[in-house]
Amino acid sequence: MKSYIVGVGMTKFEKPESRDWQYWDMAEEAGTAALADAGIRYEDVEQVPVGHCFQASTAGQRAAYALGLTGVPVYNVNNNCATGATALMLARQFVEGGVSDCVLALGFEKMKKGALGGGADGGDFAASPVARHYGIMAAAHGFAATPPTAQIFGNAAREHMDRYGTTQRQLAAVAAKNHRHSADNPNAQFQDVYDVDEVLAAKQIHSPLTRLQCSPTSDGAAAAVVVSERFVVRHGLHGKAVEIVGQAMATDTAESFSSGSCIDVVGRPMSRAAALRAYEESGVGIEDVDVIELHDCFSVNELLTYEALGMCGEGESGKLVESGATTHGGRWVVNPSGGLISKGHPLGATGLAQAAELTWQLRGEAGDRQVPGASTALAHNIGLGGAAVVTVLRRA
Repeated sequence: MKSYIVGVGMTKFEKPESRDWQYWDMAEEAGTAALADAGIRYEDVEQVPVGHCFQASTAGQRAAYALGLTGVPVYNVNNNCATGATALMLARQFVEGGVSDCVLALGFEKMKKGALGGGADGGDFAASPVARHYGIMAAAHGFAATPPTAQIFGNAAREHMDRYGTTQRQLAAVAAKNHRHSADNPNAQFQDVYDVDEVLAAKQIHSPLTRLQCSPTSDGAAAAVVVSERFVVRHGLHGKAVEIVGQAMATDTAESFSSGSCIDVVGRPMSRAAALRAYEESGVGIEDVDVIELHDCFSVNELLTYEALGMCGEGESGKLVESGATTHGGRWVVNPSGGLISKGHPLGATGLAQAAELTWQLRGEAGDRQVPGASTALAHNIGLGGAAVVTVLRRA
């Protein structure tokens, strides 16, 4: 069976505590927008997978209840930063497996100010799901006093520079591009434009990464309505429908840990594995894709993902971004929304916000950031610990 996204919605992503709202308020706003976009009622929804990372165990129910009290199953999903795409994947599986005709995937996060921690519970680092990942980093680079996630990605950047000659300006070019893109996105947390020199001059978080190369903590929510082909026909939704033609999740492989490299431990092998499976299922190659939303939690991860997706050879990603191939007028437009770096990164919502942006792009509804003639799109959402989800979408 085929599956289609027929409705999407999201809140504006905002700095934590900048608005007086609760997570169920933001979920209601995004969910209501997605249902309205599809032109359906919550009573049509049969299942609700809900993604969140920092709220209590059944926060998904509290959020969904703001949309209606219909008694439908609600599933709480937590896959670290890949949570939103995981909720979308569950929705697709419900539909393509013939279990349901209409599923609402919902994701949200209400975060605290400041950098993310290392994932340890109660301060016990050994109990952290990512202790193995950080242990490999510490063996190669030590463990500094800077934020752990910035450390591990910053050290991946150092390795890429040492191994392939990638420059600080190439890393900064990723951030400059995505900040420039976000200026046209009213839902983005930041809409200021910076050039490469300004990105490099910003406060350093963990060398070589500056503040403007790091995704912020954010509040926000996003949602997508996923339906079957017969639901599309029954409700006359052909004009809204975007088909999910391929989707795959991969977790850490032996390669992630065997090399002792931060490049591998932050996810390049699992991103590559997920991409290859999604290409195989969809019959689409990266050469067929027009627009991409990928997980640029730090500027270096955008470069690593170029290589994992097959957009360039290993070690060539710095030159790729510098060439202009990944912005408007280039071979692909990557992160037209501004990406995590500038749009924001409320963990549970990020993957669904990517789906919303790409749905708008494929429908021709993205306004000033529209990629002309976009017909095929790809989303990449990754979380340490680990999970990588790659989704291929096509205009129906």
